Amino acid sequence: MNKERIISLLLVIMVMVPMHVVAQKKVVVEERNVIQETTPATGLKLKVAIGRFSNETEYGKGLFYDKANDPMGKQALDLLSTKLGASNKFILLERNDLAQLLEEANKNGQSSQQAIGADYMIIGSITEFGRKTTGQTKVFTSSKTQTVEAAVSVRLVDVATGQIIFSDEGHGSADLTTKSTFVGTGGKAGYDATLSDKAIGAAIDQLVENIINKLKDKKWKSYILASDADGTIIAGGQSQGLKPGMQLAIMTKGRQVKNPQTGIMVELPGKRVGTIKIESMGGETAETEYSIVNIVDGEIDGNSLEKYIVQEI
Repeated sequence: MNKERIISLLLVIMVMVPMHVVAQKKVVVEERNVIQETTPATGLKLKVAIGRFSNETEYGKGLFYDKANDPMGKQALDLLSTKLGASNKFILLERNDLAQLLEEANKNGQSSQQAIGADYMIIGSITEFGRKTTGQTKVFTSSKTQTVEAAVSVRLVDVATGQIIFSDEGHGSADLTTKSTFVGTGGKAGYDATLSDKAIGAAIDQLVENIINKLKDKKWKSYILASDADGTIIAGGQSQGLKPGMQLAIMTKGRQVKNPQTGIMVELPGKRVGTIKIESMGGETAETEYSIVNIVDGEIDGNSLEKYIVQEI
């Protein structure tokens, strides 16, 4: 048998061999990552609530779609909570049932801040989501690339005033390539669901750093729960970074006025009326913690505690 016939026979055998025997897969995932700060924060931790995270795209919305339990919205909320939590700068509270909380607060005569229980709230949405598959076929190789692209927008709200203090949108993408060697029409790889996590996560990565930078200069604040002859108690404790011996300022709440140009309510600076020192702390969770304090200087009206706030110096 001459050389040419041997080569021809080998080619025929290669064509007849099933692809799953000779296929080799190569996976490439591309995403933008932001390095999270994992060392403990040096300042006091703000309480940040993550409210609803909606899916504003048409992706995954079939006949029995349940908006209240949208899987992509829950996916984005979990990713944002994880990435913000890794910064170790905030006490994070989930408020998925925000509408119900506000409705109950309205019935009970409570403010939105009392219902939410946080200094700031994040409201987010997935504004874009799509996936596509492209391929390339050659004589001895073929490849398929799955690409997922996502866009996520967030709004940061000051719970006390209801004002949006920051809004931004992030974009992310993730790719996966399967490559088949020798001959054939390509691998049979199905859609890789982890690409959704990576694309949405890459979009959120772009937002997390901006959220942290926006909040890092905001002063920690709390409220007086009780004050009488037996002592004074404020909200907040160890999980937020408070320690015995720490001194805090007592401020009057600033008056709110409307900006005639924009129609937006603006809170004016309050006035410092005293200083307190933390003596001891109690409570089991970040939401129920309290601190017993002594008034170092100044005085407060025990019958009008709602007009004061406690603020780091």
